[in-house]
Amino acid sequence: MHQPSTQARPSIYYKYQVFEPWLASAHPAQERKQVAIVGAGPAGMVTALELARHGVASVVLSAELQLSQGSRAICFTRRSMEILQQVGVAERMTEGGLPWRFGNSYYRGQRVFRMEAPHDADDRFFPILNVQQQFMEEYLHDACAANPLIDFRWGNKVTQIDQHESFATLQVDTPEGPYTLESDWAVAADGGRSGIRSAMDLPMEGTSYEGLFVIADIQIDLPFPTERLAFFDPDWNPGNTILMHREPHGIWRVDYQLPPGETPEEALQPHSMKARIDAQLAMIGHAGLKWEMDWSSVYSARTLTLPDFVHGRVIFTGDAAHLLPIFGVRGANTAFQDAQSLGWHLAYVVKGLAGPQLLANHSTERVGAAREIIHEAGKSTRFMAPPSPGFRLLRDAVLSLSLTQNFVRPLYHWRTSRPHEYTHSMLNSTGDDNALFKAGPAQGAPPQNVRLGANNFLLDHLGGGFDLLYFTDAAALPVSLRQVTVSARAQGLPLRVTAVGATQPVLGADQYLPDADGHLRQRYGIPANGGAYLLRPDQHICARWLTLDATRLQAALQTALPQ
Repeated sequence: MHQPSTQARPSIYYKYQVFEPWLASAHPAQERKQVAIVGAGPAGMVTALELARHGVASVVLSAELQLSQGSRAICFTRRSMEILQQVGVAERMTEGGLPWRFGNSYYRGQRVFRMEAPHDADDRFFPILNVQQQFMEEYLHDACAANPLIDFRWGNKVTQIDQHESFATLQVDTPEGPYTLESDWAVAADGGRSGIRSAMDLPMEGTSYEGLFVIADIQIDLPFPTERLAFFDPDWNPGNTILMHREPHGIWRVDYQLPPGETPEEALQPHSMKARIDAQLAMIGHAGLKWEMDWSSVYSARTLTLPDFVHGRVIFTGDAAHLLPIFGVRGANTAFQDAQSLGWHLAYVVKGLAGPQLLANHSTERVGAAREIIHEAGKSTRFMAPPSPGFRLLRDAVLSLSLTQNFVRPLYHWRTSRPHEYTHSMLNSTGDDNALFKAGPAQGAPPQNVRLGANNFLLDHLGGGFDLLYFTDAAALPVSLRQVTVSARAQGLPLRVTAVGATQPVLGADQYLPDADGHLRQRYGIPANGGAYLLRPDQHICARWLTLDATRLQAALQTALPQ
């Protein structure tokens, strides 16, 4: 019988709530579900919210009775915030978050590199926002609890999944005993130590690095701005790397590498942590400053992925599907992109709008994204924690040269997480004008936001289905295009048409967006005589045209939804 802890987790700045377990005896009717999501972390909850946005119900099963312990993921990228805007929690994130865009690397007391993340007036969100994971999970849980399509079950531990031809059977243990749950699909979002992945004996591909790192969250008053701080080869931790981040509520993250041979148990001893944190504070000029520990953990850098995320009726997502090093803020940010992709792909299959090929496309795209991240993150990991004498020799040469030579300093760049571009997706149109464009987001790319007013942006008006951006100042869409959109909607396809450049309602368009100065047209590379973009439900571009007719639009929609 599963007995999760009912004692609230300790924290200096966050008050944990212990939720009541969901018990089968209080809900005797257990009809088959459309989707069961195992795991209530960021990947699981965003998947549930995305499914709900597309009209698909799900049940979320959490083995625990409270949110995760510790700050864990703290840095959320602009694209993550755009995804969280879609599921309704971006405003709460920004209210309590710390935005930033600069990162600093130091060697022998000298700043040798300063990273500046791009940011301009067309961006609603900063490149990165710092918020502790407990708050982010709270906002997501509140959104789930308020959604009638999401059945959230605390204290429900999945112990086994048996697959059948058209559904899966989950064995679920609770504080009053087990019960059986049937679901058309099961989403494994049960984290890096995924019990489902282990039970299915699914091997991962990639590399596990030997280096260990300590995360320590301390409450302290330091007079530094919200910028990433990286210190290489300091006297108190020779050959290793230290990172520091400001968090909300007076918390600072100190992240340091351990020397070879030291165990996690030794590293987390209070006297060991105090000595090292005091040494780091002394190095930055604040020796003796009082601080208090909130949470600490040890992690290793791993670059691993499943080669396929879809296994029958079980689909893996987030850390259950891949393990990525935190350098470059890749963990939760990648999980959000996984969940956004999975949400619409699975919803359209559940609703019968597309065949199983669509889920195969989700796996192909997201495995490709994981492998791209592994390639980039591997470079960062090998620089931060050289895995061999050869890599250390190269890294140390960069450190030494950077004191006097500008040309090596960009090698410090930590290759920040960025959204994957599905350049070779099977959903991209083969008959559009993508190759003829000289600007704007290409096939497979995420959208570019554009400021339309003081608090009004392009992405505020998109999302929820396919979006056709039709650039025109005419009073009506061509009759043949209107016929295609009407036919698509009659078949259940969510398709919204936005007339860009119009100053009043346009016949055949669902909404219009004026573009008096032509800025939106310029950002999207549209010539004066017009053009169009087709965006998938995850807002990635699947077609763009300099000239659009009914035949081309129909072909693009059929390509984007394989039967």
